Amino acid sequence: MSALRRKFGDDYQVVTTSSSGSGLHPQGPGQGPQQQLVPKKKRQRFVDKNGRCNVQHGNLGSETSRYLSDLFTTLVDLKWRWNLFIFILTYTVAWLFMASMWWVIAYTRGDLNKAHVGNYTPCVANVYNFPSAFLFFIETEATIGYGYRYITDKCPEGIILFLFQSILGSIVDAFLIGCMFIKMSQPKKRAETLMFSEHAVISMRDGKLTLMFRVGNLRNSHMVSAQIRCKLLKSRQTPEGEFLPLDQLELDVGFSTGADQLFLVSPLTICHVIDAKSPFYDLSQRSMQTEQFEVVVILEGIVETTGMTCQARTSYTEDEVLWGHRFFPVISLEEGFFKVDYSQFHATFEVPTPPYSVKEQEEMLLMSSPLIAPAITNSKERHNSVDCLDGLDDISTKLPSKLQKITGREDFPKKLLRMSSTTSEKAYSLGDLPMKLQRISSVPGNSEEKLVSKTTKMLSDPMSQSVADLPPKLQKMAGGPARMEGNLPAKLRKMNSDRFT
Repeated sequence: MSALRRKFGDDYQVVTTSSSGSGLHPQGPGQGPQQQLVPKKKRQRFVDKNGRCNVQHGNLGSETSRYLSDLFTTLVDLKWRWNLFIFILTYTVAWLFMASMWWVIAYTRGDLNKAHVGNYTPCVANVYNFPSAFLFFIETEATIGYGYRYITDKCPEGIILFLFQSILGSIVDAFLIGCMFIKMSQPKKRAETLMFSEHAVISMRDGKLTLMFRVGNLRNSHMVSAQIRCKLLKSRQTPEGEFLPLDQLELDVGFSTGADQLFLVSPLTICHVIDAKSPFYDLSQRSMQTEQFEVVVILEGIVETTGMTCQARTSYTEDEVLWGHRFFPVISLEEGFFKVDYSQFHATFEVPTPPYSVKEQEEMLLMSSPLIAPAITNSKERHNSVDCLDGLDDISTKLPSKLQKITGREDFPKKLLRMSSTTSEKAYSLGDLPMKLQRISSVPGNSEEKLVSKTTKMLSDPMSQSVADLPPKLQKMAGGPARMEGNLPAKLRKMNSDRFT
């Protein structure tokens, strides 16, 4: 059990119960404790169905300072509540700081005590305390200009502070307002109107086992240059023993044929053909129950109205891949237009699908293929050659002992077999030899004259060498080695003539 938990994690659990528990059938004699299936918890996903990646970066240490080097992107990536908090806090701090600067100028010049003197000219008219200095800053920053508080020409430090306030206010406005505008105009919300089917299916299409899922666009505005990609996330171990968690493998969805470039005006079914190059080459309906993988789908395109690049993501775990299913059609032809029924967008139905993997199907097809017939034919031919050799031995044993010496060269059958071929279309006669030897002696591409000359050359040497071994009477009848063949007895002449014709 501990080994199973190390392999599959804590999400997989088998509970063993006894028969005394309520709702369980009593055990028979010799039966062990019953096992009760407990629904497993939904396992952790790498990418949620809404496209959010479940990844958190921790233990950054000193690398956290890198976020400040790109402060604008950091603010845009923050959540809305933090953006609003920073927006309000920045403006509040800036206003209080600038109002304090105006109050300090009035305080150092003594304008707070001499503001009601008739012939005294202050730096800022009608500024008596901090609230009045704050109101003057707001009127100046927002260019309201009520006309009651204003800067006089007797205060050069006030003029310098006014210039600094204008520059700082422009920078803060550009930074914060620009950040809010970019965050509001992000194409992430455009991805909300791009739909993916809740399940992926595996079934036959065009005679091939195919993994399919469906995408759709709810808006009338098109996605320009829409492109789709798929990644298979699966942990594996290399032959060297290295464990690779969430190893990413590419799933071909038509990159070589251009099928990954989508014209997304109506729902489309994206197909991945499972072949020898596919990571699902050995995936069957049975093995899918024990496999753990996640198919991540990435759809990218340019929003037609804004010209910004949009990316939509989703994923399918092994529990969300249906074997032997197909999607319902959603497009129907109406009068003058095509209608898309999104109520059937996620619906599937079962179709006949072999439960075997592509690898298993190819192996079964190879076993039942007629391609193994040539191998069987070759084995039969080799068996026939052995029978021919046995036939030659039988013939040689039936001849007289002297004739066996004359014609009984040991390598004679082997030479005939080298000259023979099982694919010849002609049969050359060797006299009284059986038909098997006649088939062996046929050589493609050689004329009959060449074959007869080779055979005569093979047989003439031993005969001329072995005439001396005959008895005296036969030597006298043969006339010695130099005597012609015509002096031989009729039976021997007939036998030799039959062998050399």
